[in-house]
Amino acid sequence: MRRVTILGAGPAGLSAAINLAREGFPISVYEKNQDVGKRFKGDFQGLENWTVNEDILKSFKKMNIKFNFDYTPFKSFTLSDGDKFWNFHLDRPAFYLVKRGPLEGTLDHGLKEQALDLGVDIHFGETIPCDDVNIIASGPIAREIFAAARGVVFKTDMDDVALALVNDHLAFKGYSYLLVTGGYGTISTVLFHDFHLLNQCFSNTKKVFKELTGLKSTNIYSSGGVGCFSNQNIFKRKGRLFVGEAAGIQDLLWGFGIRSAVTSGFLAAKALIHNKDYGEMARKEFKNKLKSSIVNRFLWELTGDYSWIVDRVYGSSDPLNYVGAFHNFNWLQRLLYPLARFHMKRRYDNLKL
Repeated sequence: MRRVTILGAGPAGLSAAINLAREGFPISVYEKNQDVGKRFKGDFQGLENWTVNEDILKSFKKMNIKFNFDYTPFKSFTLSDGDKFWNFHLDRPAFYLVKRGPLEGTLDHGLKEQALDLGVDIHFGETIPCDDVNIIASGPIAREIFAAARGVVFKTDMDDVALALVNDHLAFKGYSYLLVTGGYGTISTVLFHDFHLLNQCFSNTKKVFKELTGLKSTNIYSSGGVGCFSNQNIFKRKGRLFVGEAAGIQDLLWGFGIRSAVTSGFLAAKALIHNKDYGEMARKEFKNKLKSSIVNRFLWELTGDYSWIVDRVYGSSDPLNYVGAFHNFNWLQRLLYPLARFHMKRRYDNLKL
């Protein structure tokens, strides 16, 4: 079998490497950093469980991803706009918390170990021209950034908790969150516009969480990141396959992207293994979800009344199914899409919408 070369050792690139190596393909992965997950420092992130009507653990298993990393299911969490609080208690996990970074127990470290066990050659601290690779999984594209986060990671003796705040004073057009599990926690603010407000919003966020919870923390260090999005996705060009955020695959509403990153890597591998059209497969899997997220972001920013939106979710018989329905390009989203796209193109003029 011919050697397959992958640029980038994030979840998308390693998902592709794992699945190709399982089928006997020799794999070389080139990662510019000295280890996986170097953008992160043990940050908690969520494996969301609502955009697809299947538990993400089951989906990962189907995509040959083993669970050699720590994950914590959350069926209960709290949302607040600063005045009103909604305490959700669900029958199934809304998300699984995972750590990111090069440390043992993180998602990134786990995927690396799975790839190495299958004989994948990972060249850390090296990069090669895009023209010389088969799969491009190089992560966020600077010119297509739509969200920025600033946070801290710390140790704490608090009980496990998931608390999110939707308030423009704390996170302009975005959200802030406090996540704690197993003696570790993170506070973060995610903005979807006006990034010059990030430091002030984060300062406000820390103050509010401390007032709400009496949070005490030690071993504090900074974290952060960005997200990118495109609706004019390049999934395939000149024989090269683009996966994850290198293809602009993200959720414009809230920025959850690990599930789609792993899925895109799996689809790229499947296309090479079975000689199928990855571009067609990726469009079928992601295009309607990307369009849905444009409409969702438009409505989120248009209303400005987050309490009204959360009330609707909270009052539904199945909140996860309710939210999931707005990620599948339903009839209302199809109707609103031209208007939403027009307005979002003006607001996010750096994005390819």
